[in-house]
Order: sequence, then structure tokens, then C-alpha cells
Amino acid sequence: MTVLRDWWRGRSLREQRLLLVMVALLAVTILWLGIYRPVQDWRAAARERHADAVIARAAVQAQAAALKRLGARRPPANAGPLAPIVTAAAQEAGFAAATVAPQGDRRASIAIPAARPAALLGWLADLEARGIVVEQMSARANSDPTLRVDAVLSTAG
Repeated sequence: MTVLRDWWRGRSLREQRLLLVMVALLAVTILWLGIYRPVQDWRAAARERHADAVIARAAVQAQAAALKRLGARRPPANAGPLAPIVTAAAQEAGFAAATVAPQGDRRASIAIPAARPAALLGWLADLEARGIVVEQMSARANSDPTLRVDAVLSTAG
């Protein structure tokens, strides 16, 4: 400590003032870069995470409400074998080349050589609203913007 005191006393008044200013600026810089900025970054990241969580919560609540509404509705009972119902629905949806093969009264397999994804998913949603569910499905991309779809459908319940 005496070495430091002797060194300090060996400086002129002007050097001492310059060194004090330098130490003060160094302290401010360390406080700014070492404490203030990281805390601000953490707060900003926390705000972003909170906003993302609020959006995700709202989406989950909307999906839960939709599932409750869906569960409250009873799907209409399908009269008769499933294959003719699926064939008629495919024709109505514009899938004229669809091949439907019955697998008993409550199941049917369907092969659609070319279907646009949006039309296919809308059609499947309509079938689910009627009580017909997809048990298994595979879809492969064709060379154009369509899909080749093979699926097994059955009545719900």
C-alpha cells in the first residue's frame, strides 16, 4: 500500500486529476457494460418470452374451446355401409378418380391419385363432422402440386 501511496504522491496535481477522471470513466464504463446493459437485455428477453407465452396460451385456450364444442356435438349416425357414403362424398368433393374399397360395413380404404392439399384436408374435416374418421393415412407428393393419398376411414365410435 505504501508503494501505491508513494507512486500517487510522485504524480503532479494535473496527473492526479487525469488519473481520477480516468478511474471514474472506467467505473462508469464497467457499470454500464457489466451491469446496466445485461439487465436491460434480460428484461427485454423476458418481455418477449412473456408475449410468446401469452400468445401460446390464447392459442391453446382457443383449441381447447374448439375441442369442447366438437365433443359436445354428436356426429350424425351413418346409415348403411361406409364405402358408398365415402364414394359419394369423394365425388361431391371433386375427387372423381378416387377408388374406394370396403373393409366391412364400418371401414373403407380410399386411394386418391391426385388431390390438392387444401381440398383434401377440407374434405377430411367434412367427413369428420359427419362421424367418419381417418384411421390411417399416407400422402406422397406428385410431380405437380398435388398429393397421392391412401387412407383407411372408419365410422367414429
